[in-house]
Amino acid sequence: QVQLVESGGGLQQAGGSLKLSCAASGRALSTTTMAWFRQAQGKEREFVARIYPSTLTYYADSVEGRFTISGDNAKNTVYLQMNSLKSEDTAVYYCAAVQFGIATVPAGYKYWGQGTQVTVSS
Repeated sequence: QVQLVESGGGLQQAGGSLKLSCAASGRALSTTTMAWFRQAQGKEREFVARIYPSTLTYYADSVEGRFTISGDNAKNTVYLQMNSLKSEDTAVYYCAAVQFGIATVPAGYKYWGQGTQVTVSS
């Protein structure tokens, strides 16, 4: 069983930055695919970024060059650094994990955090 706890969301102006954290327990990050998804009000949950096993990353086109996913194995924590924020980045951000896989869809992940709200004002 893997437990995920996100933190770091909040309100930020367009062009600003936020850093989200996802603390994992129950499995080492070095053997787990970790991802960030987001869900805006009235929309489907969408893929943001993925890291596996600890250094290989992949991003959605909409955040490529602005967001950076990284992991700290010692702290068993994954981060999402979000720069040059846009109003369209407003959403609830979820951390997700799966032991095996490189999916970019929610069905490919077994474990989920509770989500953290990110609001970007224009």
